[in-house]
Amino acid sequence: MKNNTKIGVAIIGAGNIGTDLMFKVQRSALLEMLLLADITTDSDGMRRAQESGVWTSAEGLDAVLASDDAKIVFDATSATVHAAHAPKLKEHGKIAIDLTPAAVGPYVVPCVNMAEHLASPNVNLTTCSGQSTIPIVAAVSRVCRVRYAEVVVTTSSMSSGAGTRRNIDEVTTTTADGLRKIGGADESKAIVILNPADPPITMRNTIYTEVENADSQKILESVKDMVSALQRYVPGYRMTVEPRVDGDLVVCMTEVEGAGDYLPRHAGNLDISTAAAVAVGERFAEALLSRESVSA
Repeated sequence: MKNNTKIGVAIIGAGNIGTDLMFKVQRSALLEMLLLADITTDSDGMRRAQESGVWTSAEGLDAVLASDDAKIVFDATSATVHAAHAPKLKEHGKIAIDLTPAAVGPYVVPCVNMAEHLASPNVNLTTCSGQSTIPIVAAVSRVCRVRYAEVVVTTSSMSSGAGTRRNIDEVTTTTADGLRKIGGADESKAIVILNPADPPITMRNTIYTEVENADSQKILESVKDMVSALQRYVPGYRMTVEPRVDGDLVVCMTEVEGAGDYLPRHAGNLDISTAAAVAVGERFAEALLSRESVSA
C-alpha cells in the first residue's frame, strides 16, 4: 500500500546498480520503494527485492507504466534502452532519473545544479566519472574562469560491469560534456581507466583545470565547500590532495569509497551514481509533496 508521506518509486534494471540503488531508496525518508522491474526474475537483485518485500516484475517497462503509484522512475538499464524508455515514461507522466549515459534529459549533479531542473520530466546523472569530478571543476569555475578541464578517472575493473564496458565511449563523451555544461569549463577532456589490480582499488580522480586569475585561497575554500556538500549524500567521497595552484594550472585529487550497501566498498564509482540518484529523487519528492500539500 502506498505511503502518503513518501513518493512512490520504481527501478528498472536489477543489476548491480539497480540493486544497490534499491537498498539506498529503502532507507530514504522521502522515497518509497514500490517496484523493481527487469526482463527476467533470475537475478540476485530480484531475489533480494522479493526477500525484502518489494514487488518485482519481469515485464520491465510495461510493469512500471502500469504502476500509478510510482511517480518517480530510476532507469538503471543502458543508454540505448533508456532512449526507448524516455518518451513512454514522459507520456505516462512519470519523472525519469536516468543512470545511463543516454543524455536524453539535462545533466544533473545534485550538489551543483539540481535546483535548476526540478520542472524537468527527465534528468540524466551524466556518469559516475562526471558525478565525482564535475563538482570540483564547478567549484573552481565559480571563483575563476576555467579555460580547460581534464579529468583522469581510475576505477577497479572488478566494479565495471558489462554495461559500463559496452558504453565506455558514451561514458567518456558524456563526462566531458558535463565538465563544460555543468562544470563551467570552456573546453574539456575525460579519460577513464579500468584498473585490473587485485586487491581492487577504490575510485580515484585527478582533476586538472587551466584557469585565469587564479586565487589559491578562494579556490581552496570553494573546493572544500563543494566537497562538504557532496559528502552529505556520498560520505565516502574525500580529497586526497587539496587544490594545488601552479601559475594557471590547478590540480586536485579525490577518491570515492562505497557505502557497502550491496556492492563492495571499492566500487565507489557505482556507489556515487546510486547515492546521487537518491539525492535527486529526494529533491523531486520534496517538490511533489509540497505541491500535494498546497492542493490538499
